[in-house]
Amino acid sequence: MGEILGAGTTHYPPLITPDEDRGFPLTRTLKHNDKVPEEMKLPTNWPEPMRIEYGEDEGLKSAAEHRERLVKGFREVRSAIDDFKPDIVLIWGDDQYENFKEDIIPPFCILAYDEFEGQPYNNRDGSYRRNVWDEPQEKSFVYKGAPEAGRALTTGLINQGFDVAYAYQKLHENGLGHAFLNTLLFLDYDRKGFDYPVLPFSVNCYGSSVIRNRGGAITQKKNGVDLPFDPPGPSPKRCMEIGAATARVFKDSPYRVALVGSSSWSHAFLTPKNHWLWPDVESDRARFEELKDGDYDSWRRISTDQIEDAGQQELLNWMCLAGAMEEMGRKPEILDYVETYVFNSNKCLALFSP
Repeated sequence: MGEILGAGTTHYPPLITPDEDRGFPLTRTLKHNDKVPEEMKLPTNWPEPMRIEYGEDEGLKSAAEHRERLVKGFREVRSAIDDFKPDIVLIWGDDQYENFKEDIIPPFCILAYDEFEGQPYNNRDGSYRRNVWDEPQEKSFVYKGAPEAGRALTTGLINQGFDVAYAYQKLHENGLGHAFLNTLLFLDYDRKGFDYPVLPFSVNCYGSSVIRNRGGAITQKKNGVDLPFDPPGPSPKRCMEIGAATARVFKDSPYRVALVGSSSWSHAFLTPKNHWLWPDVESDRARFEELKDGDYDSWRRISTDQIEDAGQQELLNWMCLAGAMEEMGRKPEILDYVETYVFNSNKCLALFSP
């Protein structure tokens, strides 16, 4: 019989870059999103908690505090993984127009590669991405894959009625999409190495905007007109069902598996009702209280429309994890819940221990 550890994390990209670079999504939104009303670009018109967090230094002091909490949480998750000694680390993460583009967008896809290689400091335009570890632009990270377990999981899910896609090699992304690669970088924040085989499980979280926004915050145009909405991603209920089925497959397997759901929650740049400037704090608080109480039924009842209204598209990765943990009869140990107005998204770190 298999053993399972559950963990919830984030893959917040600015955790890679030095805080003093102010590479925050808010900074980019203020400069480049022409849909933000001019009056809302003035901090005096922001909610009071946001003005306080932004402060007189454009969020620099708050960024350091934000980082400290996230890194502490990642260290606790890594310690739990090391103590558990998994055979496989499965990560539910979203693909933002990275490996999957116009030619195919699968709702779910198991990446059963032999190995993965990523160069997180080499930007798409060839420029260098400064990083807190002061590692060079050409630095590559290589991770072992779990192809045998990937085939077993795919077979088990298909036999349970989940017609999940799978892949043995990359499509468009040279290495790993950032949801997976960032998670691995942060789980190894102290750079002691990460030798566990990795099984990425891709979820089409962005649904109606995955092609429309090409994985970003700005809607793309054709002949001066916004691209049409895409079909939706899988529903919260379906994500929880496939998470539960994944747990059942691994319970009946010989593997020790760490199941990781990686995402921030509501994203400012996905929340038009807040002028794309701050996340849906109230909705995230509600989801957090439900999670803390182990109220998985409330998560299951959330609709796709509610997810999109709150900018919580990436929460679908956590929905997969929640379904698995409900199947295992687990409630979370909350390591931290990091609420923010300035740093794009609220974030939770949690463990679901055997």
